[in-house]
Amino acid sequence: MLNWTCPVPLRDQPRIVMGHGGGGALSAELVEQLFTPAFGGPAPEALTDSAALELGGAKLAFSTDSFVVRPLFFPGGSIGDLAVNGTVNDLAMSGARPAYLSCGFILEEGTGTDVVGRIAAAMGAAARAAGVEVVTGDTKVVEAGHGDGVYINTSGIGLIPPGVDLRPGRVVPGDVVLVSGAIGVHGVAIMSVREGLEFGVEILSDCAPLGGLVEAMLAVTPDLHALRDPTRGGLAASLNEIAAASGTGIVVRERAVPVPDAVTNACAVLGLDPMYVANEGKLVAFVPPAHADAVLAAMRAHPLGAEAAVIGEVTDAHPGMVVARTALGGTRVVDLPLGEQLPRIC
Repeated sequence: MLNWTCPVPLRDQPRIVMGHGGGGALSAELVEQLFTPAFGGPAPEALTDSAALELGGAKLAFSTDSFVVRPLFFPGGSIGDLAVNGTVNDLAMSGARPAYLSCGFILEEGTGTDVVGRIAAAMGAAARAAGVEVVTGDTKVVEAGHGDGVYINTSGIGLIPPGVDLRPGRVVPGDVVLVSGAIGVHGVAIMSVREGLEFGVEILSDCAPLGGLVEAMLAVTPDLHALRDPTRGGLAASLNEIAAASGTGIVVRERAVPVPDAVTNACAVLGLDPMYVANEGKLVAFVPPAHADAVLAAMRAHPLGAEAAVIGEVTDAHPGMVVARTALGGTRVVDLPLGEQLPRIC
């Protein structure tokens, strides 16, 4: 723990710091104030994990992501699994059926070819499990000391079925908030091996492709309002992003949020809040109340949604704010994290 560095710097920092990659307020400021104006893109509130595009009469989802996780291998997965599932899940959050991926490797000179081979094999297996093909790619090598073994970028495209329109702007007061299972598992799994910590039981990452779960939900009704996979910044960041983009408030029942005992205990030791810890195989859904019970049943019937739960609702009170009702009957504000509790987790 003596080697930990603070990922939450002052917000007027004139240089890039770790917090800018954390999926919180600093990341949002970087996108809104630097990248979006430079690229002349859409308003920040229109940005999601994947872009929905019209091409030749078809509606496509397109997404890209980079992976810098440390260590490269962890309980329940590797950077290879993350590179596939992370992009597949971003596409699935648009309701798309993921189809094709690209893959770019940045390798540090001196990295063992056996290590690269294990990662590539994991990527291939993950792609087959997700039902996608890796169809193009690139490899670059940087000098020793100028990388961290292996970095990976993946981009993906998928087809959005007719009638599906998933975006934060469709979230309205009255929507029911569902989560597909226990939160905080991936971040704690990474920290356990990174810092050599033991918590009595092995905690495995929840890294998994969510396309099949989303298809099961859409089979109940295409009228889901929004989906989000709570990766960097955890559940708290995803809820805050949706609240801000939709101009609504969100109320979460803290006791309803599924958190495994092992994660609760680990977070208590590390001084972390499970709501802010990253996930790689979970989703949060905003569903009209008329369909909530049926969608929840469909989620629970799927292996990746067996622990799905209703955790809250959308309200017209306190727009742009997420509030948690505590077990003691009080309330607390669940704010957007500034940086990241656990850097380099994906």
